[in-house]
Amino acid sequence: MLSIDEAFRKFKSRLELNDREQQNAASRHTEVREYLGTKFDISRSFLTGSYARHTKTKPLKDIDIFLVLAEKEKHYRTESPSIVLEDFRKVLADKYGKKSVRKQARSINVDFGVVIDAEDNTDYRVVSIDAVPAFDTSREYEIPDAESDDWIKTDPEIHKEKATAAHQAYSNEWKGLVRMVKYWNNNPLHGEKPIKPSFLIEVMALECLHGGWGGRFDYELQGFFSTLADRVCDEWADPASLGPPISKAMDLDQKQRAVRLLSTASRQASLAIDHVRQGRNGEALRAWRELFGPKFPLS
Repeated sequence: MLSIDEAFRKFKSRLELNDREQQNAASRHTEVREYLGTKFDISRSFLTGSYARHTKTKPLKDIDIFLVLAEKEKHYRTESPSIVLEDFRKVLADKYGKKSVRKQARSINVDFGVVIDAEDNTDYRVVSIDAVPAFDTSREYEIPDAESDDWIKTDPEIHKEKATAAHQAYSNEWKGLVRMVKYWNNNPLHGEKPIKPSFLIEVMALECLHGGWGGRFDYELQGFFSTLADRVCDEWADPASLGPPISKAMDLDQKQRAVRLLSTASRQASLAIDHVRQGRNGEALRAWRELFGPKFPLS
């Protein structure tokens, strides 16, 4: 039987991208970037978000691509943000079909029709990509935000630097812990995600995971869930100190629901830890599997 540490190591490995997934992701985002380059004047494009920061969890979806528009497209910056998003949506719908393309507040989502099975497997394929129009101001980037009807500032490179620093300060275990909690957040048993956007988990982890790696995944995660429950109602600023608070996406009711679910997760983790104390290793594994979902191994 797996020890708890072995199970968590295996769980961590299952949430990391393997070579086949990376190859499929590269093929898909290159395809989208090159196609959009034929429709808009794009000075450069690059991967961003959790995929670029290596905190993306399974199943692999919503890979963010920043598409930096060139001077010829500068007119969009003086127009409502919804205009450039709608134009991106139209051209992507021409290629992928209307039903596969969805306009979001700050990006266009392209769904590739990949089926996610009961074990959260996708046959090593990417489910979807988010295309984000952007302008480079030389100091930071500006991206459209349809909800506020304004252009907001951001700098994904700062986000990436902070995640890298946190990972190194936590004995290179920080990103694995973040992926695990993101996987819990994606569990369909919750219905709506408890924490939105998923990036908020990373933002909170920059403060909530502190003091260095303690050496045990079960203790770290129980404490992480508990601290998240205590602090999810706080205001959480953009780590780059440029855009609106990351926590702005959740209203009070959503935050209170998150508190309940995170508190329940903390209690479930405590029970799983107690199973180990009582010598019930199999029960502990099943408890962690119930908490996280099908990627957590039982053997």
